[in-house]
Amino acid sequence: MTRPHRPTPPLRSALLLTAALCATLLATAPAVAQAPAAAPAPAAANQDSSIVLIGKDGWLFPAWGSLTDVDAPAIARNTALIADAKRALDAAGVKLEVLVLPDKALFYEDRLPDGKRLGDAVRGRYALVHDGLEKAGVPAVDALQVLRQTKQGGQDVFYRSDQHWTQAAADAVAVAVAAQVRQQVPTLAGEAGTGMALGSEIKERRFGDLAELFLTDAQRKAIGRDTFTVRRQSDQQSLLDDAPAPVHVTGHSMVQPYFGFPQKLSNVLDRPVSVNWKPGNVGHWVMLLEYLESPEFKQHKPQVLVWQMFEPSYVQGPDARGQWDNASIMTPQQWQARLLKALGQ
Repeated sequence: MTRPHRPTPPLRSALLLTAALCATLLATAPAVAQAPAAAPAPAAANQDSSIVLIGKDGWLFPAWGSLTDVDAPAIARNTALIADAKRALDAAGVKLEVLVLPDKALFYEDRLPDGKRLGDAVRGRYALVHDGLEKAGVPAVDALQVLRQTKQGGQDVFYRSDQHWTQAAADAVAVAVAAQVRQQVPTLAGEAGTGMALGSEIKERRFGDLAELFLTDAQRKAIGRDTFTVRRQSDQQSLLDDAPAPVHVTGHSMVQPYFGFPQKLSNVLDRPVSVNWKPGNVGHWVMLLEYLESPEFKQHKPQVLVWQMFEPSYVQGPDARGQWDNASIMTPQQWQARLLKALGQ
């Protein structure tokens, strides 16, 4: 899902071997999510921008996807690719769990600018994706329902001026993913007591990524800062903890440790959880390959692999030129060939 981003330390895009090591990143600002490859200058952003929609009460929304149209054939093609990957991972002894995160506008349509509304096709897009995965035999948590329940409980699930989910949203989905992981693999490797201990929460006041990156100074000042909830690293968690993780998460900036998903998943499963992710518009296809082709995967294959992707970009296959960066572009056949080679098949 990701595009232009703040400068970040090298560890940000590295394979993080345990949930304990993930915690080392909590003190830094998060990387951002995806914008299209050809973006106009941030100063051009306004309500009609191709980058950001300025909605009611300072709510901001990514504007690089259609609010009305859905490419159903592309969704079906990509689901077939994912199902093929699931079968290959099964053969390698790794269970796949797909996590598709829904569009922010589904939860805050009433905050869109006047005259902007979701079409029925877009309102039904998440169900189209999720039902397709289910029919293809690919396990996938229904994150839309989980987050709707979270919002109905009185908690925001996305930040007002940011593309990313809140800690409450990340926690709720982590609990749901953990339950499904336990269904797939009732007995996880490792020892009880090795999950991440959750640290205390702190509040940070800052501009969300959509405001910081794509608004003029005057617009940013009018929108104002948001309050972000972040967990400190727990004193009980040793940074030297390098026990192999039976569960691995691969994805984009939504699963970076700043927002708390891998830590909560580790805590609920009571096992280490490893994660690899990158900011920028690299896409979920390449992120999976980078992990499967890494020495870490070959040395310590997880029992379960959680592959996170994003509903609005689900239609974009490995060959989506103008969406992923050039280094990430490949044909579906090339992607499948690299996948099978990485798995030794």
